[in-house]
Amino acid sequence: MMATIDLPATARTDTPPLPDAPKARRASARVRLGPGRPIPFGIAIGPVLLLGAWIVGSVSGALDPETLPAPWDVARTAADLAAEGTLQSNLLTSLRRAVSGLALGVSIGVILALVAGLSRVGEALVDGPVQIKRSIPTLALIPLFIVWFGIGEEMKLIVITASVLVPIYINTHAHLRGVDARYVELAQTVGLSRWGFVRKVALPGSLPGFFTGLRLAVTISWLALVVVEQVNATSGIGYLMTQARTYGQIDVIVVGLVIYGLLGLFGDLAVRALERRALAWRQTLAD
Repeated sequence: MMATIDLPATARTDTPPLPDAPKARRASARVRLGPGRPIPFGIAIGPVLLLGAWIVGSVSGALDPETLPAPWDVARTAADLAAEGTLQSNLLTSLRRAVSGLALGVSIGVILALVAGLSRVGEALVDGPVQIKRSIPTLALIPLFIVWFGIGEEMKLIVITASVLVPIYINTHAHLRGVDARYVELAQTVGLSRWGFVRKVALPGSLPGFFTGLRLAVTISWLALVVVEQVNATSGIGYLMTQARTYGQIDVIVVGLVIYGLLGLFGDLAVRALERRALAWRQTLAD
């Protein structure tokens, strides 16, 4: 009979068990830290859910129609106003006021930001007054503007412009001052002129702040428009809502609110699309 020899534990050649494959894959996978991939038409999910809640509340009777009319009643009222031509004429007036005030406010805000961001003397002259305006609500300035400029279109345009320029200035100025000092040194090394530095270094560096301010400015322009169109106005969506309030037409008021909301949403979408094109070179979590 052949004898068997027991090998010591250290001399055994048993193959160790392989690690569990799924566990290994999970361990080797990187943890996702960002928000993830963009959701197609994700911006519409919130408004659609809000509309769905409105419909459910109206159908179930949870919403009193005397307080908040049903969506189909509001749509019918909007169609009636459009058939009369009232909605289009007042909407065009509001658009003209908002766009004019926005254009002036953005232009003035950018100029002031450049003056303050590229010069210590300019900052000393400009930054203080803008910060003072920032702390004063627009509503508080309207009585003074009425005394100075009357109650016509000029006053309305000035109120919108004064409201818009503040976010443009604040965000553009902050990013101008946040330009990396190494780029400034590089511009000096290659001999860029003052204008060349502004065009190739300062302005591109301030674009992210400018677009952030522009998104805020678009929203603020509509908020200011709501206010000024209720001050002795004879046309505009705000005027339409004021007249409806006088006669207790809640559905017309809701039509005006929906229009303001849609204009603000589509304005923000337009700015974001422009921002993506202008800053295509920049990789962010939004991509």
